[in-house]
Amino acid sequence: MNDTRELIIDRAFDLFLTRSYEAVSISDISSAIGFTKGALYHHFTNKEDLFKAVIDKYLDFTGTECDIEKVTLSEYNELVTNNAKKMMIKLFGGNKLVPLNYLTLIADGFRHYQGFAASKESFFNTEINKTKIILDNAIKRGEIRKDINTAVIARTYFSTTVGLAGNMLQNYSMEESITSLKEQLDELLKLLKA
Repeated sequence: MNDTRELIIDRAFDLFLTRSYEAVSISDISSAIGFTKGALYHHFTNKEDLFKAVIDKYLDFTGTECDIEKVTLSEYNELVTNNAKKMMIKLFGGNKLVPLNYLTLIADGFRHYQGFAASKESFFNTEINKTKIILDNAIKRGEIRKDINTAVIARTYFSTTVGLAGNMLQNYSMEESITSLKEQLDELLKLLKA
């Protein structure tokens, strides 16, 4: 039963990714999978329910895990880069890389999945607050200058990481995008150094 549900989610993901939420019907999904609509409705109450399952599986962003009291800013840059790479591998996997499709899927998530925006806003705020604490601790340890507005720089860190999508649109290469992110974070650290 779970294998069938996962198969439906995976095939629906391909359709939602390439055609958008509005353009995909239950009939399209049914045809792509080779199941009757009744079989789909056995696993999902409607298209919105299936779309939520797709978003929950494929757009599950994870924060950077670290001991925020002990991690240095240089170590944090490395952890952020590694976490971004891990998320990109999970997101893109073996799929043909078409970043605009993923951005459209994310936008569809914000439009058609009630609660998605609020949960992502909470996630974003948590990551920004965590980065602010790391920056404050870096100041206390003398790693970076004291004249820094850590709240603004924490948002800059987050914006740089989210800007990974822009890197993907620019060069269509996951490795080049990760390298670019690492370079940007390292340059930011140089600017902040004491």
